[in-house]
Amino acid sequence: MAQARSTRRLRPRGNPSLLSVVIPCFNEEPMVPTLRQRVEQLQATLGVPLEIVLVDDGSADGTLDLLLEWAAASPAVKVVGFSRNFGHQIAVTAGLDHATGDAVVIMDADLQDPPEVIVEMLARYRLGYDVVYGQREARAGESVFKRLSAWLFYRLMRAFVMKELPPDTGDFRLVSRPCLDALLRLRETHRFMRGLGTWVGFPQAAVRYARAGRSAGETKYPLGRMLRFAMTAVLSFSPAPLRLSFLLGVLFTLGGLGYGSWALVRWCLGLHLPGGRTATAVIVLVCLVGGALQLSLGMVGEYVARIFEEVKGRPLYLVSTRANCEPREGGHPGADARHGGGA
Repeated sequence: MAQARSTRRLRPRGNPSLLSVVIPCFNEEPMVPTLRQRVEQLQATLGVPLEIVLVDDGSADGTLDLLLEWAAASPAVKVVGFSRNFGHQIAVTAGLDHATGDAVVIMDADLQDPPEVIVEMLARYRLGYDVVYGQREARAGESVFKRLSAWLFYRLMRAFVMKELPPDTGDFRLVSRPCLDALLRLRETHRFMRGLGTWVGFPQAAVRYARAGRSAGETKYPLGRMLRFAMTAVLSFSPAPLRLSFLLGVLFTLGGLGYGSWALVRWCLGLHLPGGRTATAVIVLVCLVGGALQLSLGMVGEYVARIFEEVKGRPLYLVSTRANCEPREGGHPGADARHGGGA
């Protein structure tokens, strides 16, 4: 059953005159033939003209060659090749920059998000929803740790950072052109696209589906990258870590005052202050306070580093190869040129 939320009255509409499918790829050489077959099958049965936007995120294998071969066989296939690896979220942004459809679907090249779900997404689009996101009700081929950590991440994000963020979702979604134009105005360097999609608003609905396991290749999100991604999600949308460091400072200050008051009262009453215990307590308090200070400085440092990277004004990505698409100066219409993606 699909879940939906809306802030305005829905206006039904027909199918888009052109549907763009944005697919970021990174070292997906084993998957490209299967991806091509599945997408072409969908193209033949969907009943809506498709534009395929393939973004190679600086792959080190033969992914780009296979994508260019696909583009040479079909003018409806666009290829954007980065000069180096810029990251998944930037690759998604580049695909959105080059998409020209009335609606755009974002999906990964690993086919864990089945292209066939797009049919149901289009049905929600026709009802008037501007964002239709895939919501996972099962995750095949993933470890217990990954399923548990993903479940916990979304619940913590909803509790402390962004309560509107839909749980158990990824970047697999359909976005209407009006919503996409709003989304493309957001050009920050550190990007959490599913959070940005929630932030811009517009009527949104969910389509539930079972996520398949990988049929080839390996995951591009090991533990380290998952942790960095989670940090980007938190720091991009909330000052909560800074407030937490302030709260820790208050707690340790109160603890120190309380311990000092306790020691002063015992001294005034002539009670014995056991030196061994006191020394141990002092060492523990010093370590805790020192750790809290370092944690607070680290949190501040993360925010300052992100400010530093934003004010440099570098483009989000640089393109070295294109097929079936023209350079988009400034990255997208209406964007600040210095934040664009053209090369």
